[in-house]
Amino acid sequence: MPYDPLYIQHLHYFNRDRDYFECHEVLEELWLREGRNLLYQGLLQVAVGLYHHRNGNLNGAFKLFTGALQKLAPYPPDSLGIDLAKLRRESADYLAGVEEALRTEEPERFPFHDLTIDILDPALAAEVDRLALDPPPKHEREH
Repeated sequence: MPYDPLYIQHLHYFNRDRDYFECHEVLEELWLREGRNLLYQGLLQVAVGLYHHRNGNLNGAFKLFTGALQKLAPYPPDSLGIDLAKLRRESADYLAGVEEALRTEEPERFPFHDLTIDILDPALAAEVDRLALDPPPKHEREH
């Protein structure tokens, strides 16, 4: 299955660079172009949830992870060449941690940590690895 270059870039930024802002930029472009596909939007929201948590915005992280899990729920566990079931489980755990930190008003109870999207399709993994050798230029920071 051929994968869109923007999707490949998203996985590169998510797993390798841990640049969740850039994940948002490339996946939003694909999401808009592909007719606002909810699977892309859910993946985008996981990245933005991590971006918010890294920057101390627990409320934003809570909202984004909540929305992401709703959007990702109906899709097969191995969608788009990735282990979506694992990402959903880890996102649900992440959301629970953020929710606990908000409930107790103790953000330090749930420190930021990265998630990794496991790639199941060897062809997709090879594309992401190739991108690491010749990274794309990043978007200008407008937000």
